[in-house]
Amino acid sequence: MAMPETAVILAAGLGTRMGGRPKGLVRVAGREILYRTMTLLKRNGVERFVIVTNERYAPLYKKFIERHGFTAELVINPEPEKGNGHSLHLAEEKVSGKFVLVMSDHVYSEAFVEKAIGGNGLIGDRRPGWIDISEATKVKVRNNRVERIGKSLKKWDAVDTGFFVLDEGIFNVTEELEREKNGDYSLSEVVERAKLPVTFVDGLGWTDVDTPEEIKRARRMLVKTAVKGIGDGFVSRHLNRKISTEISAFLVDKVTPNEMTAFTFALGILSALLTLVSLPLAGILYQLSSILDGIDGEIARASLRTSRLGGYIDSILDRYVDGSFLALLAYSTLREPLWYLVALLALLGSVMVSYSTERFKGAFCRDAYSEVPVLRKLPGKRDERVFLTMLFLLYPVSVSIKALFALLAVLTNLRVALTLYFISRKVSQPKTI
Repeated sequence: MAMPETAVILAAGLGTRMGGRPKGLVRVAGREILYRTMTLLKRNGVERFVIVTNERYAPLYKKFIERHGFTAELVINPEPEKGNGHSLHLAEEKVSGKFVLVMSDHVYSEAFVEKAIGGNGLIGDRRPGWIDISEATKVKVRNNRVERIGKSLKKWDAVDTGFFVLDEGIFNVTEELEREKNGDYSLSEVVERAKLPVTFVDGLGWTDVDTPEEIKRARRMLVKTAVKGIGDGFVSRHLNRKISTEISAFLVDKVTPNEMTAFTFALGILSALLTLVSLPLAGILYQLSSILDGIDGEIARASLRTSRLGGYIDSILDRYVDGSFLALLAYSTLREPLWYLVALLALLGSVMVSYSTERFKGAFCRDAYSEVPVLRKLPGKRDERVFLTMLFLLYPVSVSIKALFALLAVLTNLRVALTLYFISRKVSQPKTI
C-alpha cells in the first residue's frame, strides 16, 4: 500500500488561549510542535507539507520553514474565524492522491506516527492516556466508519487523535459544505458527512496543546513515551526509570543531552573516588549516577536530538565509571592477592556484559535484545550490578566486600557465557523461506 507523500497541517487558529501565539510554534520538550510533527512525518516518507495559516502568522511560519529547511508552502486563510473545515478546503489545489492531515496543536510520539501513517481515514484511540476525555472529540463507530463525532457524545468508541490519512475525494465533501454553510463549518462536520473509515491506534503517545498548562502534560508524555526500555534490566524498569523520567520531564527544556552525559559521568567518577573515603556514600552516589544515566537518552529522544555518536560516547563513559569504581573499591578494601584476582574477574565481566551485546550489533547490524529476546531476562545488567553494589556497601565489612566481588565475578561472566550461547544458537539456525 502506497504511503502518503504530502501532509496538510491546519494552523489557521488565532491561539487565543495561548496568549495569541501560533500554537504550532510553541516549544514542547525543546522543539516547536510543528517541527516535531513534520520531522516525524518526514522520517515516515512524507516529502512535502502544506501549512494552512492566517495572514498574521504567515511570516512566522515562513521563517520557521526557512530556518529548518522543510519543503513546504503556505496557504493563507483570510477568514480564520471560520471553522477548520474551511481551512482544509483551501488546500484542495495543493494536494492530490493520498495525504496526511494533522492539526498544528497536536503533539505526537514517534511510535504513534509510525503506526498512524499506515492507517486509513480517521485515526482513533480507544485507550487514550494523555488527554482530558471531557474535552476530547469522541467518535461513534459503525461498520468501521464514523457514524457520529463530537465532544458531547455520551456513548463513544474512540477519541479523535487529530491525525487523518485521506485522499482528494474528501474535497467533494468540503465543496458541498462550502455551498451549504458559506464556508463556516468544522472538520468534524466534514468527517461525519464523509463517513470516514476509522483506523485504531490505541494507547500510544499523543495529546493536544490548547493552554499553557497542557504544555507540561505534553512534555511529560514525550519523556515517558521516549523510554527505549528494551535493554533495561529489572532495576531500571521498576526503579530507575520511574525516577529518571520525572527528572527528565523537569529538565528537558533546560539542559542538553550532552550536558547530562557529562554531569552523570562526573558524578560516577566522584562516586568511585569516594570509595577511598566513605563506602556507603560511594555506593549511594554510584546508584544515583545509575539513575541519572538514563536522563541523557530520555531527553535526546524526547527532543529529537538522538545521535549515534551520543550513544557511543555514553556507552564508553559508562565503562570508565564502572571500571574506576571497581578498581578503586578493590584498592581500598582488599589485601589478599587471591581476592585481587576475583576483583579482576568481576571488572572484566562487567565490561564484557556490555561488549558482548554491542559487538553483536557491530558484527550483524542488529540489536541483540531484539533478535534474542531471552537476553532481556538474564540477570547481570549494569543497573542491577550498580544496585547490588550499593546494597553491599551500605554495611561495608570485609566479608560483604569479598562477597560482592565474588557475586559480580560469577554473575557477569555467567551472563556473558549465556549470551554467547543464545546468540550462537540464533545465528546458527537455518533461515526459513
